[in-house]
Amino acid sequence: MTFRPDLVGCWIFRVAPEQGLEILLIHRAAGRIYPGVWQCVTGGLEGDEKVVAGALRELHEETGIAGADIEVLYGLDQVNLFHAEHTDTLMAEAVFAVQVGPTVEPRLSHEHDDLRWVTPADARELVVWPAYRSAIEQVEWLIAHPQHAAWLRAGAWAVAGSAPPEPESTTG
Repeated sequence: MTFRPDLVGCWIFRVAPEQGLEILLIHRAAGRIYPGVWQCVTGGLEGDEKVVAGALRELHEETGIAGADIEVLYGLDQVNLFHAEHTDTLMAEAVFAVQVGPTVEPRLSHEHDDLRWVTPADARELVVWPAYRSAIEQVEWLIAHPQHAAWLRAGAWAVAGSAPPEPESTTG
């Protein structure tokens, strides 16, 4: 059985020479569902929009990040299922991560009123949902395991017909 997610989530991260791995958290503005929550980019898919296209659209709408700002897009091995009380439904969210250059700075939309680049440890302390902490851990794993991370590339960063590099042999 296959199904289409309702939402996309996109974790933005960068590796800065002096700061190391930083995760971008954005703060939900007042007057919106879940005001005051620190989160990643999130949003609903539109019509028959492809899932990756929806993630990139939401990324641009909420942060202004697009095109050359993006070094690579990853499809995380994660789909969040949760009960949305405001609609009394189960919702599914496909989760992505996007690596941006070390000097990229986002521009917030009206949906958010603050942003922070933080360490993964600080991000885990600021977010509310356990699934968010899991996604942050997966971003850390991507950086720690570049030989495996290549397999999770998505969209235009996953080149058709080309396989990621072979892992280095540990036997000798």
